[in-house]
Amino acid sequence: MESPPGTDVLTRLERLPFTRVHLRVASILGVGTLIDSFDGLVVAVAMTSILTTFGAPLSVAGPLIAAGYVGQMVGAVGFGILSERYGRKWAYIVSSLIFGGLSLAAAFSWSVDSLMVLRLVQGIGLGAEVPVAAAMFNEFVRANARGRIVTLYESLFIWGILLASLVGGVFLAVFPPETAWRGLFLLGALPLVTAAWAWFRLPESPRYLVERGRVDEADRVVAEMERAVDLPDGPAPATQAAPAVTSISRGRTRFGELLGREYRGRTILLWSTWLTTFFALWGFTTFMPTLLVKIGGLSPSAASLLTGAITVGDLIVLYIAALTLDRIGRRFWFITGYSLALVGAVLGVVSIGLFGASGWQMLFASGAIVLIGVNINAPLIYMYSAELYPTRMRAWATNVGSSLRSLAAVVSPVVLGLLVERPNGIVIAFVVFGAGLVIGLVVFLKLGIETRQRSLEELAR
Repeated sequence: MESPPGTDVLTRLERLPFTRVHLRVASILGVGTLIDSFDGLVVAVAMTSILTTFGAPLSVAGPLIAAGYVGQMVGAVGFGILSERYGRKWAYIVSSLIFGGLSLAAAFSWSVDSLMVLRLVQGIGLGAEVPVAAAMFNEFVRANARGRIVTLYESLFIWGILLASLVGGVFLAVFPPETAWRGLFLLGALPLVTAAWAWFRLPESPRYLVERGRVDEADRVVAEMERAVDLPDGPAPATQAAPAVTSISRGRTRFGELLGREYRGRTILLWSTWLTTFFALWGFTTFMPTLLVKIGGLSPSAASLLTGAITVGDLIVLYIAALTLDRIGRRFWFITGYSLALVGAVLGVVSIGLFGASGWQMLFASGAIVLIGVNINAPLIYMYSAELYPTRMRAWATNVGSSLRSLAAVVSPVVLGLLVERPNGIVIAFVVFGAGLVIGLVVFLKLGIETRQRSLEELAR
């Protein structure tokens, strides 16, 4: 039997509604996204218990947190290359095994040094898993629903933050300190289970297969998805007309192409968005409970509850964005996210710096607005990065961008930690983060591309 043309296979993929195959792919890949943010925050939540267990000073907390993010930078770049050469599925499985296995090992650490080394290696898997999964899931979803579906999937990132706060609080309240943090790391080993699940049930990306000339394999994946929407009297028609895919961007993956003439503007746009978004996000996410206690005068439990309330607000706004992304577009929501975060930064400077507000209320309000704004942009940037490059370099580009997220996670808490020790340091912090947000907004206004309802092949140029 003659193989179908690759363009025909991708046209069929573009016309499919959301199927149970999409749901299975999202479920398998989503574990990585959920555990990513869970892992990032749970270390901060459990840090006091870890230091108590090993009798370590507070000064090792920063390097211990940073070790995981340094590993993530290495993993994101390294696996970005490997995922283009050997496939999305392979990269996801191997990175999940590294991440889950090292989280399991970290639960049995015998010293701060051993934990730091294990966290560094664990970060290699974690840094690769999430951006590879993001690029892969984008490649399964049709253009006219990609904004809604992928954003709902990426909201798992915020659920992971909320889960870390809630589960971390329960573990620390119920178990002795040493048992609590080790138990939390055991939960982080869940990707070992999903790696096995992915081995048997995760299909390779049809777009990757077509780009590699493996059209028969792509056809089988798409055919399975078509069978998932069969009616008793035959295949279900497409629920909404979709443009035909008429061309496929093929060619050898050229890693320097990110900064080549054709894609340089898109790369500058995305790198700026990754760095400025996560610089503000990680700074306030990791320090908000501490700020509310040290500066606002709240109890740790009240600070934890208020931080959880911010996360709930993040989710509400993000779901509103998800429902409208395919109608009003990505540019609107990125600009809204930056603008809202800037309002929070300005409110902090004016209320605390100019009017001398000293209670927790204005600190909470300002930080909450900053966090809700950047938490609009944070999930969207994974989807947006995948939309702006062709299949031959999509995972690589998304992974490299994600490495800047990890860089921000290393630098931002250090900067905020140094600033809050100074007189009026929190005001200076709002100024610094606000300046970063201004840069991100200006770059996005200048270079931002609207991608709604356009197929990945059309966007690839």
